[in-house]
Amino acid sequence: MGLIVKPLVTEKMNSITEKFPNRFGFVVRPEANKLEIKKEIEDLYNVTVVDVNTAYYIGKNKSRYTRKGFTKGRTNAFKKAIVTLKDGDTIDFYSNI
Repeated sequence: MGLIVKPLVTEKMNSITEKFPNRFGFVVRPEANKLEIKKEIEDLYNVTVVDVNTAYYIGKNKSRYTRKGFTKGRTNAFKKAIVTLKDGDTIDFYSNI
């Protein structure tokens, strides 16, 4: 297991969840496929997954000017999974805070 890295809790994902209350986002490992993601979500959160959409994001080059000159770097690449649950099922990410 261990295919799910972390849940996506961003402003964009929260707006999607408000519009569609049964959709949640997760950052997953790049080698994970949709069937493995579905099985792991169902096992971890005890919900029924209807659909899984995935997207792979490549890292972006970033540069900025500092006192010591230009600093160049790159953001990390990641794979995102948007999971659609059965009507009535929900996941509460904030329950153990």
